[in-house]
Amino acid sequence: QLQLVQSGGDLVQPGGSLRLSCAASGDTLNYYEIGWFRQAPGKEREGISCISSTDMKTYYANAVKGRFTISRDNAKNTAYLQMSRLIPEDTAVYYCTHRSFWGQGTQVTVSS
Repeated sequence: QLQLVQSGGDLVQPGGSLRLSCAASGDTLNYYEIGWFRQAPGKEREGISCISSTDMKTYYANAVKGRFTISRDNAKNTAYLQMSRLIPEDTAVYYCTHRSFWGQGTQVTVSS
């Protein structure tokens, strides 16, 4: 069964950068899209980005467009979310998802 293991969350100052990773085991990520969601305290979980399986088409929510970059390395069975120019409003637990499977979530806190 597919398992998604996330890493890379941290406390970072405004304007800083982080890269989140989502590594799969038990099955391949190669044939379906991968998505990233986030949930801030007191708010609903929101989709922020996704990437297709073969042609690498990407989607970004307006809140992160131009600052975040999604990518995938099918050979490594891993997806990434590169986050730049972080702002306090990016503070949330971030989740990767593939088909009906979810990562465990990783905390990103943007604060000075």
